[in-house]
Amino acid sequence: MNEHNFSRLSPVFFLQTFILELMHACEQEGGNYYASLIERIADSTGVYFEQSYRSEYRKQGELNREDYIDLILGLKNRIGGNFSLASVNADSISVVNSRCPFGEGVIEFPELCRMTSSVFGGIAARNFGYAKVEIRQSIARRDGGCEVCIHTSSEAAAGKPGLEYRREDQREARPEMDELHSRIEERMGNVWRSKPAQHAVRPAPAIIARSPAMQRILQQVEIIAPTRATVLINGATGVGKELIARAVHAMSERGHRPFVAINCGAIPESLIESALFGHEKGAFTGAVEVHQGFFERAEQGTLFLDEVDALSPAAQTRLLRVLQEGEMERVGGKHTLSVDVRIVSASNRQLEQHVEQGLFRQDLYYRLNVVRLWIPPLAQRPEDLPHLVQLILKRLNEKYGRNVQTVSREVMGQIRAYPWPGNVRELENTLERSVLFCKGGELVQLELDQEQLARAETDWRKHKQRILDDAEQHFLKQSLQACRGDVGQVAAAMSLTPRAVYGKLKKYAISAGHYKKP
Repeated sequence: MNEHNFSRLSPVFFLQTFILELMHACEQEGGNYYASLIERIADSTGVYFEQSYRSEYRKQGELNREDYIDLILGLKNRIGGNFSLASVNADSISVVNSRCPFGEGVIEFPELCRMTSSVFGGIAARNFGYAKVEIRQSIARRDGGCEVCIHTSSEAAAGKPGLEYRREDQREARPEMDELHSRIEERMGNVWRSKPAQHAVRPAPAIIARSPAMQRILQQVEIIAPTRATVLINGATGVGKELIARAVHAMSERGHRPFVAINCGAIPESLIESALFGHEKGAFTGAVEVHQGFFERAEQGTLFLDEVDALSPAAQTRLLRVLQEGEMERVGGKHTLSVDVRIVSASNRQLEQHVEQGLFRQDLYYRLNVVRLWIPPLAQRPEDLPHLVQLILKRLNEKYGRNVQTVSREVMGQIRAYPWPGNVRELENTLERSVLFCKGGELVQLELDQEQLARAETDWRKHKQRILDDAEQHFLKQSLQACRGDVGQVAAAMSLTPRAVYGKLKKYAISAGHYKKP
């Protein structure tokens, strides 16, 4: 190691590297170990930082809001962040950040933002009695900067996303999501185990919900599942719409009854009515016996209509009658049959556009869209990636008799950088190809589509440069403000020559004269 490289090993650089390598090692453990480690580190460091602050400034009793702001800004900036106060009022405190204490590596581990939540929230709860931390923007999610809001009033925080903390029991609110997640998976597992024939064809369903977006989905599932409301699930291909539909079914009173899934787009238009509603003997050429459709097979259970936008006009009319009247007739039939089925539908398109174009009945749309759930694409759920990878590896090992237990940090970096246009399904297929060619216990090469990978890497480089430029502009403006427009002082602070600083000011169209004071 030469002198130049060795000089990079500052305490901040050492801390960043240590934390990131520790997180990668724990990532491979899977399960709840990863999240639990973050919570434990945050709890202990939050207490330590608060005690250090009190000792240094001789603070007794509860900290006031000004002390709290000084504390959280100071501790983050001392370890390499660039936090500043954005706003403060009676119910909340907002801070912004243009440089993460964990460096650029935080993009590989967006879960580390939870550490910030836990430190900020724990200190606030100990001093104000209550806190809810809402991460509105995050460098880890490639927003270009961070914005963190600490709500100190439970009334004002109602309905806001985030983690809650209370002085009496700071862990009170944290296990709630884990408990809900476990309860949903247990109910889904019970439904799966009640049908032994399923065991041979597919593994038990499992939902990964470490990202805030997916956790909100689970909370919505818990609320709507016990009702009779029809549900419309939107989301791109491969995000797991059927999995969420199964969760709605499992958490409902119909969970012990049939769950029947049908892909409307996979059935020819000429057969869709017969498939859904059944047909009588002689209804058409080839109808040699009575056929029960999916509605009758799902009686007292749940019928999941995927790609519902593909239904023919005639099938839409029949479906509307079922939803309005709770009755139907088989194709070619003359007898009305009562129907007791809950409808959960899904589409990877915006049905409103189909309605406007006259391709989908407006009255049917309103009947289906009583409750809407939107499943975000995998690219917007980076916290879920390591857990999805571990789950998929486990299933692939069972399927092929392999023993691939981990992925290298380089491979995980590729997984996080890739946009996954095919979502979870594409991730599964890519890992399956990669595992088949893997020779050891660690996956060190990802078999990605090269054209898509090149495009993703180009987009990432551009995005990364934008983030760096934004951070540099912000730092320049702050430095000019602090140095009253003295470029020489700014250059010294940045370890650059004045000429280099003038070049950057020209690049960003910043005038040092605006910051000079008489």
